[in-house]
Amino acid sequence: MLSRTADHLFWMSRYTERAENTSRMLDVNYQTSLLPQSAAVAQVGWQGLLSISELLPAYTERHGEVVAREVMEFMVKDEENPSSIISCLRAARENARAVRGTLTTEVWETQNQTWLEVNRKLRDGDFERDPAQFFEWVKFRSHLSRGVTVGTMLMDEALFFMRLGTFLERADNTARLVDVKFHAVQSDFFGAASTKDQEYDFYHWSAILRSVSGFEIYRKVYRDVIKPERVAELLILRSDMPRSLHASLNAVVTNLALVTSETSSETQRRAGKLCAELEYGRIDEILATGLHAFLTQFLDRVNELGASISREFLVPAKT
Repeated sequence: MLSRTADHLFWMSRYTERAENTSRMLDVNYQTSLLPQSAAVAQVGWQGLLSISELLPAYTERHGEVVAREVMEFMVKDEENPSSIISCLRAARENARAVRGTLTTEVWETQNQTWLEVNRKLRDGDFERDPAQFFEWVKFRSHLSRGVTVGTMLMDEALFFMRLGTFLERADNTARLVDVKFHAVQSDFFGAASTKDQEYDFYHWSAILRSVSGFEIYRKVYRDVIKPERVAELLILRSDMPRSLHASLNAVVTNLALVTSETSSETQRRAGKLCAELEYGRIDEILATGLHAFLTQFLDRVNELGASISREFLVPAKT
């Protein structure tokens, strides 16, 4: 396969996944903002969302003070923000159009229809009328795109590069979400907390779990009240949790093996080493050494892995 074709397929999937992840983060912040809380706490939540995407400087330069409505407009409709939902869906569609001949008709029509429909929804004010419903629609279109891809594409390198893009983006985003949201909790993980703090924490952790479709999974796996250390374990180390770091890296390693011709590939070695650390890691050890330090290092290594994939298989990496 031509490296340029692989590049378009890789980034088409990354941008589609990024749009979904942005919707998930916005949705959890929007739902959390409806809970009783001070204006200062609410503002910290919206600042955290911008920090997840490393967009706080860009936002403050253009809008100044962090205001919920303006943050949502910035992350959904601002075409000058490369990580906004509209920008991601446009980029996904453009990458799909560039390799139209490699895609099945169903995959192309799904991408194209998503782009046409999101423009109509934003033009008609659907987002302002019901943000939660709009975010659900973006997630549904991403799910549809993945399902159509797996259900209609030939199981060859084209599909493998698309899957690589999806799961590398998912690993990056889940790590950012866990890092920022754990810092947002006011009460100490393991210290005594007031009843009010415990109630707030329950809704806070519930919202985080729902943002990664993990609430029902948590109940099934742990059958207990929601505890921060178990949320961290579920989202980092559980290989059977679809959006966890471990599950995402497993998928990256699997698809890398399918496109790598040399068993000594440096990219494959990097991915395998990172995956092995997640497979044999323990949450108590991670928390003891520092969750933030662990996740920061993980993000650095995922970024290095993405750059390594670009060097070995794709055209020069995008920024």
